Amino acid sequence: MTDPRAAAAGPVVVGVDIGTTATKAVAFTPAGEQLACASAGYPLEAPAPGREEQDPRRILEAVLTTVRRVAAEVGPARVAGLSFSAAMHSLLGLSAAGEPLTGLITWADARAGAQAERLRAAPGGLALHRRTGTPVHPMSPLVKLVWFREEEPALCARVAAWAGIKEWVLLRLCGELVTDHSVASATGLLELSTLDWDAEALDLAGLGPDRLPRLVPTTHVLPGLTAEAAAATGLPAATPVVVGASDGPLANLGLGAVRPGVAACSIGTSGALRVVVDRPVVDPRGRVFCYALVPGRWVVGGAINNGGVVLGWAGDALAPDLGDEPEEELLALAARVPAGSGGLLMLPALLGERAPRWTSIPRGAYVGLTRAHRREHLVRAALEGVCQQLALVLDSMREAGLPVTEIRATGGFARSPLWRRLLADVLGTEISFAPGHDGSGFGAALLGMQALGLVPSVDVAADLVTVAETVAPDPHDAAVHAALRPVFDGLHDALAPSFTALRDLADRLPLER
Repeated sequence: MTDPRAAAAGPVVVGVDIGTTATKAVAFTPAGEQLACASAGYPLEAPAPGREEQDPRRILEAVLTTVRRVAAEVGPARVAGLSFSAAMHSLLGLSAAGEPLTGLITWADARAGAQAERLRAAPGGLALHRRTGTPVHPMSPLVKLVWFREEEPALCARVAAWAGIKEWVLLRLCGELVTDHSVASATGLLELSTLDWDAEALDLAGLGPDRLPRLVPTTHVLPGLTAEAAAATGLPAATPVVVGASDGPLANLGLGAVRPGVAACSIGTSGALRVVVDRPVVDPRGRVFCYALVPGRWVVGGAINNGGVVLGWAGDALAPDLGDEPEEELLALAARVPAGSGGLLMLPALLGERAPRWTSIPRGAYVGLTRAHRREHLVRAALEGVCQQLALVLDSMREAGLPVTEIRATGGFARSPLWRRLLADVLGTEISFAPGHDGSGFGAALLGMQALGLVPSVDVAADLVTVAETVAPDPHDAAVHAALRPVFDGLHDALAPSFTALRDLADRLPLER
């Protein structure tokens, strides 16, 4: 049934958030009121070990479907514009006609691990990270491009242009191949100081700027939809389309985390901690990223590969008897166990890892397992491991000179009281939760409102987003996790030789007969 608020007069902007496992379209008023929401999912496929790809056509269909549903609910005439968010670091090879020649290579794809380690160890590796803001890691499109140049030269020669998923969706919707400074700053190919393509990075990738989308600000407005896209979405062809930004920086907007010292924490499939700053900066040790948001605003922080995906793995591997949607029962199991999981630690690097070390070597590991441990200990240790990894990111941000005085959190995990409690306990600080808003989708809508003149600035986010709940850490449990953190942190270096040896043996160790 249509929400009765949708009948009210006034414009709305639809924020379209192209995520790792689903696309969400959400209609917001300039006052921050959500009027309609639609979601459509798609799989993350693993065609070979270390490869994590998606079908870009399925994602495009999800975009069209969700926008059509939301437009029908609020009324197409009320839609003042669309504005986009997308997961960072995706890569897609396109033909001269704009058709995909590769699958969509996602941030989680680890095929370029050897190239990343080689580039990181090179004399200019850290300088490249500090100049572009993007860590030299298999997630980086630059490193993926080096892999394609070395491993798939024939395919590389056929690719007329390389883009990410948002760029291709906008090409199909509006007929123009453009990329915003936010997404571009997460490719490893953009020089932060000039907001132009970096000559050394282009040379490493073996391509020129003519094979990349045209660079535009995040507030750039495309003139409208193609006739085909208008028909598919039910919107007028003249509907403005705001290019938007990447999902991480936009999550800060969506949470109102735009003032100094206010960090946004998100846990979806992966996870991240970020703060907004007024100038681009990467710490001397290269432990944080730096991505563009809007002119004069940058987002600095760290991302982890393994968030909600760890709970999904636990359901499949540890509790197949609980059915297809075991999340609540898994969380109930974990809640039976005290903080510290009886001395059991899990390094949750199921998809490799990113911050703060930015190396692809880690794998998942349980350490401290005894005969006394049961399934509930394994599940809780997995959840605690995700939070401990985020705590390492928080520590690295503070050590890099970034003050963090408040943390606001969002993501699917935020619906769970146990996740909320764990995050506060492990990070050892209060965590605030905003009511209802999907962070990146609301951030995209706010950016669209600024671009279309419906709000004066994205700074209104700080006032539009209210805090529904604040969870304080339990002193005893926080002390337990703080005592375990050095042990957890030490696992990364202690196990690195074993992880490297296992990686070298991977081709001889298949998962199945």
